[in-house]
Amino acid sequence: MPVMTSMNVSLPEQLKSFVEERVEGGGYQTASEYVRDLIRQDQEKRRAAEDKVEAMLLEGIESLQKGAGVEATSDLWESLKERFHAKHGRNLGASVHE
Repeated sequence: MPVMTSMNVSLPEQLKSFVEERVEGGGYQTASEYVRDLIRQDQEKRRAAEDKVEAMLLEGIESLQKGAGVEATSDLWESLKERFHAKHGRNLGASVHE
């Protein structure tokens, strides 16, 4: 069994109540168990997203190797930037906090 360490987390009353409800609802023995489960789910979600990006990159490489590539002109890049901005509401390369 891994060595356990402690971490204190401050929560607003509303979130604390929510965690307590989840524990009392029978799904978890303790608040710590609930938080650990959330962290594991987040890790798995991140791994799945990374795997998807890797698969897409490999698919792109295979496509290029088959000669199915697209010439990356400055017009293409500008078009991609505009599409990104329209979808995400910020400029490509801009800080997430902007």
